[in-house]
Amino acid sequence: MQGDGISRRAVLTTTAGCALAGIGIATVSGQDDDESNEDDAGITRDSFPIMDGTNRETTVHVTTADADGPTVVVVGGIHGNEVAGYAAAEEVADWAIDAGTLVTIPRADTVAVDRGTRTDDEGVDLNRQFHEGDDPETELARAIWAVISEYDPDVVVDLHESRGIYADDPVDGVGQAIFHSSNDEAVNAAAETADYVTRNYVDDPTRAFQTGPFSRPDNDPQGLLVHKAARDLGSDAFLVETLSVDVDLETRVGWHLAITEQLVADGLFPEDGTAPDEPEEAEPDEPEEPDEDETDEDASDDADADEPESPTATIKTVPEGADERALEPGQTIELDASCSSAPDGDIVDYEWDVGKTDEFDETGETITVTVGANARDSVVLRVVDDDGRTDTDSITLSTE
Repeated sequence: MQGDGISRRAVLTTTAGCALAGIGIATVSGQDDDESNEDDAGITRDSFPIMDGTNRETTVHVTTADADGPTVVVVGGIHGNEVAGYAAAEEVADWAIDAGTLVTIPRADTVAVDRGTRTDDEGVDLNRQFHEGDDPETELARAIWAVISEYDPDVVVDLHESRGIYADDPVDGVGQAIFHSSNDEAVNAAAETADYVTRNYVDDPTRAFQTGPFSRPDNDPQGLLVHKAARDLGSDAFLVETLSVDVDLETRVGWHLAITEQLVADGLFPEDGTAPDEPEEAEPDEPEEPDEDETDEDASDDADADEPESPTATIKTVPEGADERALEPGQTIELDASCSSAPDGDIVDYEWDVGKTDEFDETGETITVTVGANARDSVVLRVVDDDGRTDTDSITLSTE
């Protein structure tokens, strides 16, 4: 966490209300005495709408402690189909902090949240509108950025979900990962948080949390909120992704809350350096003694014999070999996944990521794509069998 949070917060305490009003954002300050409680002693809670009076209106919550400390921004609901992220952010908005300022935007894209879709009703992906060094591209993105830049946060945490688990390559998914800005404080905070939450909140070792750096400015994906916060404001920025399939919502929300707590605990909860309701670390289980009659080789053979085979994803193009020759911009290509196979089950889902967006947002055994003006367009197929096993195949359609 950056060390200049005290001075930045002191300035914001006196200027934020006037500045936000100056950009057309209404502010609602304070809390009635009869609404206060013991948990809120020493803090002030404010809230105000952005995009007021439109179908994109959403609420910003600001909790300010009497004690100086850093400014933290937590965002959820940038993608409306990532439920655990905005559900957790709504709980974060109610936290009672010991120091600093906590700004929360739980449902950033209310239209997408209400629709339960990644994008809004015009197909706009809000998390591709925040290009570094430029004004955001849509009115909603500009309103959100006006709030964040005005509060000039030390830390930004953006909560998301993914259908696949991150394994050093976003093609298969980015779940169970904490992506971070490049400064040492953020790198260390992400690593320590991933280790802590995995040890205390994750029962399945295949769902251990990993960390990864943000993509470089000239690499896709671009226009992410956390990238702009890190590079334009100098914030310690984190993009949190949990697995959204085969895990109940309560568990996923718990992961988001635990991660957010650990990332901000030293700044917002300095009295003991921990967030509220932190669980005690469980003692590690003693390893079981192996059966004397079973050798390591026998155990390995048994495991191999019982291990079911994963499906195999295969993409065919119509016309055939379209991925092996130069195509014309605007040419239509059919992609066929019917040759994919599942030796130990049946394929139940064919999922497509067109344009390498890190999201499998098209489905079907066949899809049609139109080659763009870009020199190279990547397409990834993921197949899922009836036991949840997956495999991917990818091709590149080129105009070169």
